[in-house]
Amino acid sequence: MTADGTFAISIISENRLGVLRDIAGIMVEHHANIVLTQQSILSCGPDKGKAHVYFEVEGDDPGDLIAALVAAPTIHHVTVYQPLSQIFGSRVIIFGGGAQVAQVAMGAVNEADRHNMRGERISVDTFAVVGEQKLTEAVDAVLRLPRASILVLAGSLMGGTISEAVDRVRAAGIPVIALKMAGSVPEHADLVVTDPIQAGVFAVMHVSSSAVFDINRVRGREF
Repeated sequence: MTADGTFAISIISENRLGVLRDIAGIMVEHHANIVLTQQSILSCGPDKGKAHVYFEVEGDDPGDLIAALVAAPTIHHVTVYQPLSQIFGSRVIIFGGGAQVAQVAMGAVNEADRHNMRGERISVDTFAVVGEQKLTEAVDAVLRLPRASILVLAGSLMGGTISEAVDRVRAAGIPVIALKMAGSVPEHADLVVTDPIQAGVFAVMHVSSSAVFDINRVRGREF
C-alpha cells in the first residue's frame, strides 16, 4: 500500500455476466474507491478461459475487502500488489520507424537507468509503426495508456491526421517531442530534436522528479 492508501488487487474469476458488477458491489461495501481497472480473458496457463480483473483502489486496510472477495462464489484467486505506478512508474512512449525508434530508445533507456538506480521509476515503451492511419491511431491511443507521461515521435515523414492526433495528445496535458523530419508534425510538437539519442534523453529528463530539464521552458524550440 502506498502512503496515500492506494493498493492493487489482481482477481481471477469466472468469465460470465455479472461478475464485474458483483466485484464492484463488494468494493463499495468496503469503501474502496476504484481509481484504475482493466480486464482480460486469460489465453494460456492453468486459468485459461477465466477472467483476469486488475484494480487499483484507494481504501483502508485491505484485509476485510480481500476476505469478502475470496468468499464470492465466482472468484477463484485474489492477490494484493503494489500499484503499477510504484513498479513501472512514469512511461515514456516512443512511436515511429524502427531504426529511429531504436535510437530514441537507446537514449531514453540509458537515461532512465541512471535515474532508476537512484530510486525513481521510469519505464520506456516502444512501438515501431509506419503509415498515417496506423500512426494516428497509435498517437490517439496514448490517451488511453495509464501513466503515459510523454510521447516521442521518431521518423522521416509525419503529417496530416498524425498532426491532428498530436494536438489532441498535447491538449490532454501529455507533451510531445518530434525528431526533425519532413511533414507537419514538428510544427505541432512541443519540442523538435535532431539527434534521436538526445530526444530520448530529453524525454526521460522531463518526466524525472530529480532532473532540472523542463520541456515547458523550451517549448517551440528546435535542437
